[in-house]
Amino acid sequence: MLHLLPSSSSSFPLNPQFLLLRRPPANLRVLLLGPFHAMSAASSSSRRAATAAAVPVAQERPPALRAQFLIECLGDLKRNLMKQGLDLLIRHGKPEDILPSVAKAVSAHTVYAHKESCSEELLVERLVRKGLEQVVIPQGGASNQKKPQNPKLQLIWGATLYHIDDLPFSVTSLPDIYTQFRKAVESKSSVRNCNKLPPSLGPPPSSGLDEIGGWGTVPTLESLGLSMTKSEKGMHFIGGESAALGRVHEYFWKKDQLKVYKETRNGMLGPDYSTKFSPWLASGSLSPRYICEEVKRYEKQRVANDSTYWVLFELIWRDYFRFISAKYGNSIFQLGGPRNIVSKWSQDQALFESWREGRTGYPLIDANMKELLATGFMSNRGRQIVCSFLVRDMGIDWRMGAEWFETCLLDYDPASNYGNWTYGAGIGNDPREDRYFSIPKQAKTYDPDGEYVAYWLPELRSLAKERRNFPGALYINQVVPLKFDAGHQRRDQFNRQRRPGNMYRRQK
Repeated sequence: MLHLLPSSSSSFPLNPQFLLLRRPPANLRVLLLGPFHAMSAASSSSRRAATAAAVPVAQERPPALRAQFLIECLGDLKRNLMKQGLDLLIRHGKPEDILPSVAKAVSAHTVYAHKESCSEELLVERLVRKGLEQVVIPQGGASNQKKPQNPKLQLIWGATLYHIDDLPFSVTSLPDIYTQFRKAVESKSSVRNCNKLPPSLGPPPSSGLDEIGGWGTVPTLESLGLSMTKSEKGMHFIGGESAALGRVHEYFWKKDQLKVYKETRNGMLGPDYSTKFSPWLASGSLSPRYICEEVKRYEKQRVANDSTYWVLFELIWRDYFRFISAKYGNSIFQLGGPRNIVSKWSQDQALFESWREGRTGYPLIDANMKELLATGFMSNRGRQIVCSFLVRDMGIDWRMGAEWFETCLLDYDPASNYGNWTYGAGIGNDPREDRYFSIPKQAKTYDPDGEYVAYWLPELRSLAKERRNFPGALYINQVVPLKFDAGHQRRDQFNRQRRPGNMYRRQK
C-alpha cells in the first residue's frame, strides 16, 4: 500500500491516503488509493484565488498539529497492514508525479481511488489520470498476442453514509434545503453494510520496489520541517484507525454516552459532551457506515431514543455538504457563495487577527479561538458562534475565517468546512439562511458558570462565575460592538433546529 506526502514541507497534505496493493491470488497488481485531498493548508489555490491577499498565512502550530495527527494515522495503518501480510509504501511528492512511477515499477494495471467532489481534488484526479496514460505496462505472453497497456484510474465513491448511487435524485437535482434532502434519503435510501476485510491482504509486491527506493518510512515532524509543543489543555487526538475504533467503543459502550448525546452535544468543555469522531472521519480512519452499524447495534442492545438518532442526523449533514459541493462546484469557495449573494465585506487585517488570536474582548469568542489554536478542535456550538461573530458583528470576509479553519482544524475537509461557512455567512445554497448568534445569550445558555471561558482564559478564574463571560473593564477592550445587544437581538436561529417532524424511532 502507498501513502504520499507532498513535495514541500510547507504544504502538508490535508487528508491524502494512497494505497498500493497486490491482490492475491491472481498475478495482477493494483493501486488502491483514498481521496485526493488538497495538498496545501496555507498556500493560495485555484479555488481560493478570489480571496484577497489579506487572508492570513498559516502559523507554525496549526499545520504541525494536523501533520502529527496524519503521521500517527500512517504509523497505525502501517502496523495494521503488516499484521495482514502487507506493508505501507510511503513517498514524498505530488500524486501525479509519484503514482505513475510506482504503477510502472510494480506493473499495476489499475489504480483505485475514492472519488472526490471539490476542485483541487478533482484536478489531482485529472493529473493522475493523465500521468498514468504515459505509463506502458508490458503484458505477459507472446508479444503478438498481448499489447502493452496503460494503467487505468478507477474512481470509487466513498466517505459518505449514503452512497451517491443510492440517492433518490441526481446530484444536479439535490434539494437546496437540508430537511428535504434528509427526509428523502431516510425514506427512500438505505445505508450499505460495511465490507469485511479478508484474513490476509498479502503478499506485498516482491519486485519493482527497489528501483523506486523501497517501502520508505513514516515521517517525523522534524523531517517535514515542523515542530510542536504539546498543549496541556483540551482533548488530545491520536491519529489512526485503532484510536478511532477505541473512541467509538469508549463513547458508545464503555461510558454509555450515546443515549444522552442530543442533550450534551452543545457543550464546549470536556471530552464527552459529543462524540469527537470528526478528525477520524476526515482522515479516513473511521467510516460513517461503521458508526451507523454501531448505533443500530446500540439501539438493539441498550436503548433507541432521540440521541441515538441524532448521531445519524449529524452524519447526514456531513453527507449533505459533500453532495452540495459536487452540485455547486467552485461556487462554495467564492465570495457570493452558491447563490452569488452580493455583500460588502471588510478585510481589515488587524480586526481579523484579533479574532484569529482570541483578542476580541468577548470571552466566549476568545476562549473558542484559543482552543482551536491549541488543539486543532472546536465544538460545533463554538464554530457556529465564532462564525456568526466574524461575519455578522465584525463584517469580515467569511472566506478569511474559512481559510483559518482550513489551516487549523484536525477534522478539516473542504466540503464540510466551506459548506458550513457559506451556511453561517448567509450565502449558502439554503435560501432561508439568516443567522445571528447573540454572544450574551449563547454565554448564558451554554456556559452559565463561565467554566469554559475560565479554562481557556485563566485571567477570568478569579472572577465570580456570573462575571466571567461579562467581565467589563476587568478584561481586554471589546474590538467591536455587537450588532444586536441583548435587548434588541434577532432570534437565535440556530435554536430553530428542533426534532424533525418525521423523526423515526427504531425499536430495540
